[in-house]
Amino acid sequence: MAPAGAFDAIANSRRRRVVLSLSRSTGDVPVNDLAVEIAAIENELDPSKVRSNERASAYISLTQRHLDTLDEVGAVDYDDRSKTVTSTDATEPLAEYIRRLQTACYKPESEEST
Repeated sequence: MAPAGAFDAIANSRRRRVVLSLSRSTGDVPVNDLAVEIAAIENELDPSKVRSNERASAYISLTQRHLDTLDEVGAVDYDDRSKTVTSTDATEPLAEYIRRLQTACYKPESEEST
């Protein structure tokens, strides 16, 4: 995977969330499960409280754009027929990079106003 392709792939927050989620998973992950997880994070909800329209929005976005982008650069393996996603050898290194950036850029809310 070329660095430019990797940076482009993780430039989007939904794609970063997919990479992070897959780094914690083993085997195939249904796109529907990813959509619920992402909708829960974006709407600050427990996954059991995600409404169908919130899940559908994330699902459509993932299947029509984001998973293909991640698959093209080798960050994940997306099977359009089964609507499942699997990690690749590149998933964990990208996830680690994302986690390091998040840690380096993290500021508690109490420090942001100072």
